[in-house]
Amino acid sequence: MINNHARGDLMIDCYEIYLFDADDTLFHFDRAEEQAFKQVIQDAGLRYADEMLRLYRNINKALWEKFERAEITKDDLQYRRFQELFLMLHIDMDPNQMNDAYVLALGAGSYLIDGAEEICKLLTEAGKRIYIVTNGVAVTQKMRISNSAINQYISGLFVSEDAGFQKPQKEYFDYVFLRIPYPDLTKTIIIGDSLLSDISGGIQAGIDTCWFNKDNSPNTSAIQPTYEIKHLRELAEI
Repeated sequence: MINNHARGDLMIDCYEIYLFDADDTLFHFDRAEEQAFKQVIQDAGLRYADEMLRLYRNINKALWEKFERAEITKDDLQYRRFQELFLMLHIDMDPNQMNDAYVLALGAGSYLIDGAEEICKLLTEAGKRIYIVTNGVAVTQKMRISNSAINQYISGLFVSEDAGFQKPQKEYFDYVFLRIPYPDLTKTIIIGDSLLSDISGGIQAGIDTCWFNKDNSPNTSAIQPTYEIKHLRELAEI
C-alpha cells in the first residue's frame, strides 16, 4: 500500500520525469552479484564457498557507505574490496585484476525486479520520460541496462563515475538536470531503495521522492520520503 508522507492531494500521475535508481530498484543486484562473484572466483582457479561471498558483501557494503559519504574514491572502493577479502582469506592475488574481471561479469547480470518492465512500459506509453540515476560503475551499469528488456524505455543513464559526484550529493543531481532536456523539478520524482543516497539526494535536489521499501523495513532515520511503496506496480495505482 502506498503511504504519502507529504501531500495527500498530489498524484504521481502529474509527474513527467521519473528518475529510477538501478540496483535493488529496477534490477536484482544480489542475484547478479552472486553470479558474477562465483564466476570470477572459479575462473581464478579458487574454490568457491558461500562464506567467501558473505565476507565480500560485508566488505563491499561498508566501502559503498563510505563512498556515499564521500570518504573514499571509487578507485579506492574497487581496489580495497578485493584487497581486504584476500587478506582475510590469505589469498595471494592482484585485487585490481580480480576487480576488472568482476566488473565485466557483473555487467552480464540484467535480472529485473518484479514489475520493472511493466511499469517502465506503462510510463513510456503514457508519455513520461524515464532516466536511471546510479552510483554504480559505469561500464557495469551500461552493460546491464543495454542487455535488459527495459533498455527501450530508458531516455538516459547517469552514472556517478561519469558525473564525478555521487548520490546524495547535490552536484550529482545538478549534473543530471543539466543533461535532461527541459527539466521541470516540480514534475520530477526519484524512486529508489536507499533512504541515504536516493531519498536524501532527491530532497537536497528539490524534487519529490518515492522510497521503494520492498522489505517493509522500518524508517528510523530523519529522512522522510514523499511516498513509500512496496511494489513498483504501486506507482500506477495512485
